[in-house]
Parts: sequence; C-alpha cells; structure tokens
Amino acid sequence: MKFVAISDTHNQHKKLTLPKADIIIHAGDVSGRGHPQEIFEFLEWYRSLDYEFKILIAGNHDFYFEDHPDFIPEGIIYLNDNGTNINGINIWGSPIQPEFYNWAFNRKRGKEISKHWDIIPDDIDLLITHGPPFGYLDTNSYMQRVGCVDLLKRVDEIKPKYHVFGHVHEGYGIKRNDKGTRFINASVLNEHYNLVNQPITFHMS
Repeated sequence: MKFVAISDTHNQHKKLTLPKADIIIHAGDVSGRGHPQEIFEFLEWYRSLDYEFKILIAGNHDFYFEDHPDFIPEGIIYLNDNGTNINGINIWGSPIQPEFYNWAFNRKRGKEISKHWDIIPDDIDLLITHGPPFGYLDTNSYMQRVGCVDLLKRVDEIKPKYHVFGHVHEGYGIKRNDKGTRFINASVLNEHYNLVNQPITFHMS
C-alpha cells in the first residue's frame, strides 16, 4: 500500500499538491490555535480527499481536539492513544508531546509522558506521533535536539517499520536507524511557517 504523510499544515492545507496514494496520514497541527472554525474547515477538506483511508492525529496547536475528542466525522480515522489495523498493517497514533509552553496535549518528560508510550503495543508496524523521538529529525533552529527520550526508548523496543511525526518544522526529512525503523518528519512548513516541503510518500505491505 502507498502512503502519503503530511504534518504541521497550520491552515495552509489547501495549498498542498498531494500525490496519489491509498492512505494519507496527517501527524498533527492542522490549525493555528485550534479554534473550532479552523478545525471544522480542515476536517471538511480532509474528509473530501480522494484516499481510501484518511488517518489523523492532533498536534499541540489543535486545542479543540483536546477538549472534544469524539466529534470526528465519518470517513476519518482519528487516533488518540489508540490504534487501527488496515489490511494487516498495525498502526498506532498519539498527539502527546513533551511539555512546551501552555500548548495542547502537553505532558512532562519522564514518568508522566512515559505512561502514554508504555501502552503502545509491541506489534506496531507504523507509529504516528506529533513530536519526534530524541535524536531523529528533532533539531530546532537553535540547534537543540528537542525530541522525547522516553519515546525513543519505546520505539527502540517495538521497532516499528516506520515512525511518522512532525512538530519540529526544521527537522523535515527521512532517516533510518540500525534497527530497521525509518523515521519521517513530514512537516510541510518551515520554521517561518512558509510552505516549502513536499508531502512524503512510502510503501508498506
């Protein structure tokens, strides 16, 4: 199956040129501040896309999702610390990221955030989180690695084939570790919120 991954569109989704695929993934931050009108407009667009499956997680800007987790319209697979199986591919998604100012889905590093990573099953083929694991496509414009150490620990344990995320716009790209996991930072905007990056495609079977 062919996947296309995007993240951090921040209300600029209609400017995208999307490639054909079977499944689209959005790894969070669909909005600017998570206002209802922003969210509803995005969901209407996302639901209308010509993909067999449309997977979505929220991001730290998407406050409305945090307060209203059950309003997702039909036709969209919304993952919030839970999973789905598509044609034998086990997929898990979580919007949680390490505490960063007063944004949505914040958790303190260490024990608090680890509770979310510990519930990820061992047999996940595709992991989707909003934030990156530490050391993988997580360097910001100040040359700081801001990824989650606790998330990396769990990723190293379960060894998914792919781990898709965003959050750190400057980290866009693909990287593979020596355990066989391909990490994809699918942020389409750069640190100045300009649309400069292309959606990333990959295949799984």
